[in-house]
Amino acid sequence: MPRPRLALTVGDPAGIGPEIVLRALASPELPSADWTIYGSEAALRSRAQRFALPWPSDAILDLGGGDVPLGRVSAAGGRAAAEAVLRAAADARTGRIDGMVTAPLNKESLHAAGYPWPGHTEMVADAAGVSDVAMMFVGGPLRVALLTIHRSLRSVPDAITRDEVLRVGRLVHRELPRFGAAGSIAFCGLNPHAGEGGMFGDEESRVLAPAVDALRREGIDAVGPLPADSVFVRAARGDFAAVVACYHDQGLIPVKLAAFGRSVNVTLGLPFARTSVDHGTGFDIVEKGVAEEGSLLAAMRLAVELTS
Repeated sequence: MPRPRLALTVGDPAGIGPEIVLRALASPELPSADWTIYGSEAALRSRAQRFALPWPSDAILDLGGGDVPLGRVSAAGGRAAAEAVLRAAADARTGRIDGMVTAPLNKESLHAAGYPWPGHTEMVADAAGVSDVAMMFVGGPLRVALLTIHRSLRSVPDAITRDEVLRVGRLVHRELPRFGAAGSIAFCGLNPHAGEGGMFGDEESRVLAPAVDALRREGIDAVGPLPADSVFVRAARGDFAAVVACYHDQGLIPVKLAAFGRSVNVTLGLPFARTSVDHGTGFDIVEKGVAEEGSLLAAMRLAVELTS
């Protein structure tokens, strides 16, 4: 079979993205694919010289943005990161490549550059022309999708609606076979002890439980809402194929505790594969030689699996 054609974006050039991209491409664990690097060639050359890393033999699509202040939020860094992602998404949408792997961008820099998106997921979804997407993290024994992503904790309860529970539940059910997974999908409760019969909130009885029941009537193996303080332990033991968390930190803390540096962010619902790292731009460790490429390699491996 032909090797998958995959984009690798370098992320914000002010962060650790260029360094981990070079380290991943030089790794003996690099998965086999036709890689094209999207981003600043100047930033890559600077890190290659700084750490005596080999220059990649893979194609580089230089989009500029190398002249940015390192380790700092800047509009220039946000613009460079976004342009690489948008170009890769456009190429994936037109079939020039099969998917994309993204090194981290900085959300403050993205905002400073004038872009409306709060993160990669929303940007790539817009670029792909789709809205039925979800963020899922795959790490160790866990697969965790999110009902809400980048929003304030105060706004989460109002964003958890019957329609959203149904949409994300259907999407996770449809996409799970791509990851070689089958089984129950567990839904987290929003409140402590999943509301404790309404003592600590009614979102479980008013929204989550009826929506989960509706999913079961559609033939989807959905359970919950279950207390979030124990559902991830059960998932790690194999009781569930996936967990749907109500909000960002509820889902990501257990994944990162179980597999930080080895877990992968996947966007479900796109017409092409998109994976990413489980960490940020690391402005505090830029050019200190301690950035690790493990999560990027894991994201690259999963992208190859999803497109092979």
